[in-house]
Amino acid sequence: MIKDILNAFRAQDPQKLDKDDARIALATLMVRIARTDGDYAQIEIATIDAILSKRFNLDADKALALRKQAEELETEAPDNVRFTRIIKDAVPYEDRASVVEALWSVVLSDGKRDDDEHGFMRLVASLLGVNDRDSAFARQRALKAAS
Repeated sequence: MIKDILNAFRAQDPQKLDKDDARIALATLMVRIARTDGDYAQIEIATIDAILSKRFNLDADKALALRKQAEELETEAPDNVRFTRIIKDAVPYEDRASVVEALWSVVLSDGKRDDDEHGFMRLVASLLGVNDRDSAFARQRALKAAS
C-alpha cells in the first residue's frame, strides 16, 4: 500500500486514490502537520489516533496501525504541493473542510500556538482548495470540540 501511494505521489499525472489509500494519505498529512513544529507530542499522536478511529470507524489497534503506516510514509512523501494534490483529487470539496478541521484539531491539540504550524495550515488549506473562510470555520469547530 505505501509503495502504491509513493508511486502515485511521484507520477506526473497521478491516479485517483482508492478508499484505503485516501485514508493513509489523510493520516500522513496529519502526521506531517504534527511534526511541523519539531515536537511530535504525545497529545498530537493521541489526537491523530482518535480522529482516525472516529472518521474511519476503526478500533484502537487499527487506528494505531494506520498512524504507524502514516509515520513511515510521511518521511518519504514528496513536497506538499504534490502530496496535497493527491488528497484534493481524492476528496470532494464538501469533505475537504472536514479534512481541514481534522488537521486543525491536530495543530491545536497541544495547546501551543506555533507560527510554523499555523502557516503550514494556511498553505495546506489553500493547496486543498479550501478557502480562508471555510478554513477559519473549520478551525473554530476544532477549537470548540477541543474545549
